[in-house]
Amino acid sequence: MTSHDSQPQDLLSLAELAATRALTNDELEALNNANYGLDRNLGLRYTTIEPGRVVSELHVASKHLQVVGLVNGGVFSAIAESTGSVASMVAAPGKIVVGVNNNTDFISSVRSGVIVSEATPIQIGGRTHLWNIVCTHRGEVVARTTLRTMVLNK
Repeated sequence: MTSHDSQPQDLLSLAELAATRALTNDELEALNNANYGLDRNLGLRYTTIEPGRVVSELHVASKHLQVVGLVNGGVFSAIAESTGSVASMVAAPGKIVVGVNNNTDFISSVRSGVIVSEATPIQIGGRTHLWNIVCTHRGEVVARTTLRTMVLNK
């Protein structure tokens, strides 16, 4: 990502910045616009990135549904892993993190609307982090994930 006002705009730089304060709407927009890979394919957008908390949202589309018209369970696992991984990057400024275990419980089905995912820490260690990610739909919990991430050396 590039910036005309010299603010950091790549994910690692924004994660380092978010370790000290909440990202602004402009910074979130820059991150979302530059997002790629699975997050982009899913349509996942980050709405809050701050120390100890990351929130994302997904507007459900037909590409997220399985054959009977419900959001596929893998979508919940994927948005939880992405949201928790960003939170883990904020908790380990300047470091790369990877998911090493994702355990998602599916609580209620979703057919349409917006899924909101919120990651908060359970445990932050030097080498591993444990995150609780709760996915809600219309204010009701629809999935819950425990995600363990590992902090790597660059």
